[in-house]
Amino acid sequence: MNDQPALLDWRDDRIPVSRQFDDPYFSLDDGLAETRHVFLAGNGLPDRFGGDFRIAELGFGTGLNFLVAWDSWDTANTGGQLSFTSFEAFPMSPADMARALAAFPSLAPRAKALVSALDSGGWTHDFGGVTLTVVVGDARATLPRTEVMADAWFLDGFAPAKNPELWEPELLSCVSSHTRQGGTLATYTAAGHVRRTLSEVGFAVTRIRGYGRKRHMTRATKVD
Repeated sequence: MNDQPALLDWRDDRIPVSRQFDDPYFSLDDGLAETRHVFLAGNGLPDRFGGDFRIAELGFGTGLNFLVAWDSWDTANTGGQLSFTSFEAFPMSPADMARALAAFPSLAPRAKALVSALDSGGWTHDFGGVTLTVVVGDARATLPRTEVMADAWFLDGFAPAKNPELWEPELLSCVSSHTRQGGTLATYTAAGHVRRTLSEVGFAVTRIRGYGRKRHMTRATKVD
C-alpha cells in the first residue's frame, strides 16, 4: 500500500472530496453520466471495442471509470480481452471506495466485486475477460517504467489548477509515448495549456462539448 492514502471529506454524505486537492472525485450532478460522456464517448467507445483493447488512466480514484468501462465492454460483447491500467498516487481505501460507489446502484454487482478484490490485497485482478492493474505511486515516476501501450487514455487527474503535477508537459509527453498510433485520449478539462501541450507531444486535439455545467472538454488522437 502507498503510505499516502486518500484523505477525504464527504459532501451530502455521498460524494468524496479530496482533502489533498480540494476537489470532488466525480460530478456533483451525475458522476455516472459524466464518465460515460467524457471518457467513453470522448474516446469513441464502445464503438472501438473488439479484439484485445487497452485502456490506461491517470487517476483511479473511486474506480468509477473502470466500472463503467467494464460494464460497457461486457455489454458490447465483442470478444477479446480488455486491459485497464490506472495510475494512482493516493489510493482510496476499499471501505471508502464502497461508500462512494454506493451512489451508483446500477453498478452495484461490479462495485462489490472490485471492492472485494482490492480488499483481498494486491493491485492486479482478473474479472474474466477484463484485467485491472492499479499502479500505485506518482505517475511521473511510475509511468515511464511501465510497458503499457494504450489504445485509449482517460486523463482524470484533479483539476489542473489544483493538481498541476498530473498535467505537466513531461508527463503528457510520456502519455504520448505510451499511446498507440491512432490511439485516443479524453479528459474533462479544456484548459488551454493542457491542449497546447498535447498538441506539442503528438496529438491532434479537439475541444468538444463538456458534460453538465462544463462548457468544453478535450478529445485527442495520436498522430505522431
